[in-house]
Amino acid sequence: MSSTSTPSPYLPVREDWLARRSEPILDPALPIIDPHHHLWERSDWRYMLDDLLADTNSGHNIVGTVFVQCRSMHRASGPEAFRPVGETEFVNGVAAMSASGGYGPSRICAGIVGHVDLRNGDQSRQVLEAHIRAGGGRFRGIRHITAYDPDPTLMNPAYAPPPQLMYDETFRNGFACLAPLNLSFDAWLYHPQIADVTALAQAFPGTPICLNHVGGPLAIGSYAGKRAEILAEWSKSIRELAACPNVVVKLGGMAMRINGWDFHTKAEPPSSQELAAAWKPYVETCIEAFGATRCMFESNFPVDKGSYGYAAFWNACKILARDASTAEKTALFSGTAARFYRLEI
Repeated sequence: MSSTSTPSPYLPVREDWLARRSEPILDPALPIIDPHHHLWERSDWRYMLDDLLADTNSGHNIVGTVFVQCRSMHRASGPEAFRPVGETEFVNGVAAMSASGGYGPSRICAGIVGHVDLRNGDQSRQVLEAHIRAGGGRFRGIRHITAYDPDPTLMNPAYAPPPQLMYDETFRNGFACLAPLNLSFDAWLYHPQIADVTALAQAFPGTPICLNHVGGPLAIGSYAGKRAEILAEWSKSIRELAACPNVVVKLGGMAMRINGWDFHTKAEPPSSQELAAAWKPYVETCIEAFGATRCMFESNFPVDKGSYGYAAFWNACKILARDASTAEKTALFSGTAARFYRLEI
């Protein structure tokens, strides 16, 4: 990699390192829907059904999952706008394999979140309808990544959104196609852009929106060494967004390179107690602002797998929810996800 290259947004997964951490599973009977994971086969990284099952079968009671777009298995030909439909076709096949019961009781990919380039405006409806047909009754909505920062070292080279894309008229024309088709929108961006989601949610109060990864608090590049200051800014934006009743938030996805934690640099993987302590301010703020019925824990695997194992992650979530009521725990671990993604598990 040259000195001018953008660093990889992903931390490498080291199975031998992850194997150094083993913990007893907390509350193993608690039903969990993992509402955010990926599947892919890339030249340097494979994470397919068998890999996911190795994680979901690590001790927690994972009753179902939701796949979220990641540029996996796009069609190689045909109109550019329709190529992401290949991802839905692929994932629906995986979901059908799981629904056969031959891979265990968990309903893998029970919900599918695909991608449509909303910059196609009104024509987005045709692509959405193609996803619905390809999804076998499992297609629930889309994610159009808008994560942008002037610092190029914070950008994922696979995506190049312009600033303030959510305010673009053509993008909003495409966004307007979601609600009539009973589809939702997953928003992935960085914490300085949370106000963009608030404006979008206010403009489209009838469209369900899910903020991914607690809104992407940054802690590297120009944001390095400012965690307390950024936490205050982020908290204010989160509370303002929570005033929009059509928005829910995913609690997780905080172990990417951009989040600035150093878990991956240690000799041993972090314990669930360490993870819970690091994430407590973010998780508690979201639950206080949105309420448990509008929050859902998410793994963001395999992206976050560079920092910790699947079992330790869910143990950390259970530690963070230790003082919650039974009803609140149900919402955080399965209920909110089931309602937002319209899952019957």
